[in-house]
Amino acid sequence: MAGRLKAPTGRYGGKSAEERQAERRRRFLDAALQLFGDSPGYRGTTVAALSEAAGLSTRQFYEEFRTLEDVLAALHLEVNGWAEAALLAAAAESENLPLAERATAIFRAYAGNVTADPRRIRITFVEIIGVSAPMEKQRLARRARWIDLVCAEVAAAVARGEAAPRDYRLAVTAFIGSVNGLLHDWSAGWVDATLDEVVDELVRILLGILQPSGPPLAGA
Repeated sequence: MAGRLKAPTGRYGGKSAEERQAERRRRFLDAALQLFGDSPGYRGTTVAALSEAAGLSTRQFYEEFRTLEDVLAALHLEVNGWAEAALLAAAAESENLPLAERATAIFRAYAGNVTADPRRIRITFVEIIGVSAPMEKQRLARRARWIDLVCAEVAAAVARGEAAPRDYRLAVTAFIGSVNGLLHDWSAGWVDATLDEVVDELVRILLGILQPSGPPLAGA
């Protein structure tokens, strides 16, 4: 299909065309969160099934999206956006706290948001893997944004004298991998710990990066 079908214009039922379009899009995304994030998953969902779950027609689907992959891409960005908003709000509220307390508040907010709904975990860490080259590009770009956010917090810690000045990007990249892996494994029931314990362990890892104890490595 070359592109989306044109949606009708004008007011209907007291709503503008833009409002009706936004409502339809929201219904498709909500239905996708349920089907992609639970059962049958992204690969087991058809346009017809998604449209039925949204209470809309396939014609209306193609007015909003070209493919199911477009829906997954939009949902992946939205779920990450929710988590980022929670993280930034916590960072602003804890700006004047000591490093350990600030890091705990930030990662508790992030973890609480992303694990609040198991479907978000699956969209973030499972369903997006191996879909296509464009989706992999989006996944890596979104991970790079998380790395940038943590690097910005680390830079602020350096400016306050809470961490030694150096290039932390490689270490933060490894840390983000730990965050993703541990939260996924915890949500899957493979980690016998509470969410607070998981967050505390992640904070200890970060503080170990910023405030290492013991002698430096040979050649450092």
